[in-house]
Amino acid sequence: MGNILKAIVAFVPHNDCQKYLLEDLEEMPVDKMVDLSGMQLRRLPLHICSFRELVKLYLSDNNLNHLPPELEQLQNLQILALDFNNFKALPLVVCTLKQLCILYLGNNKLCSLPLELRLLQNLKTLWIESNCLQYLPEVVCELSLLKTLHAGSNALHTLPSQLRCLQELRTIWLSGNLLSEFPTVLLEMPFLEVIDVDRNSIRFFPSLAHLPGLKLVIYDHNPCRNAPKVAKGVRRVGRWSEETPEPRKRSGAVIEITLDEKPSPPPATKLEPE
Repeated sequence: MGNILKAIVAFVPHNDCQKYLLEDLEEMPVDKMVDLSGMQLRRLPLHICSFRELVKLYLSDNNLNHLPPELEQLQNLQILALDFNNFKALPLVVCTLKQLCILYLGNNKLCSLPLELRLLQNLKTLWIESNCLQYLPEVVCELSLLKTLHAGSNALHTLPSQLRCLQELRTIWLSGNLLSEFPTVLLEMPFLEVIDVDRNSIRFFPSLAHLPGLKLVIYDHNPCRNAPKVAKGVRRVGRWSEETPEPRKRSGAVIEITLDEKPSPPPATKLEPE
């Protein structure tokens, strides 16, 4: 009954109802964090916007599809989690929070991102997985400090050439998309450490041996004819990963060799800013 009651109360704008949703959270928390995840919210209680020193705000797993303009008051916010909601567009007020370092937008209904996202020049981690993106918005390429990009489980066919401008990018997760070729722009990003193209439609992999920063490449579940060549010490996860880049053959049949152990997917726990 508790969750049902909160879902009903979430529609009521009266202050007493909002205090019920906040469970008597009337003052700025000592840790400067508010977690309202999984509370069946359909609107953000405005009282939260009065916590102007707030650093972390978790709104995951609700029923939100918009945010109030008052959110702009949270100019010290560094982490904002909006994943597992019903956003069809990113509220522009989010782009006014210029201290954001980590932004979670996964598991929504986003088909694009606004140009105003370029205002978030402190952003280091962006999660846009499990949305409706058919292309990677070029505005992402303007986030010069971005280190981690998780764009898995969308409908991406390719990546923009401007991605090479992200010289701080170290990790890119692209699993579960519609890539039919390995994105050539990644071959021009020697600073990448982790490349995940698991569960795509890539049939041939170019050599990655020239990427000096590479530590891990995940290419499993692709209809590939070869394993990507990598430099010594780089871990590969996929077909023939423990062999030479070319598959072994016996009686004309390709023997598939896979690892028993596969690295864990990107962490489900929320990250802290560096």
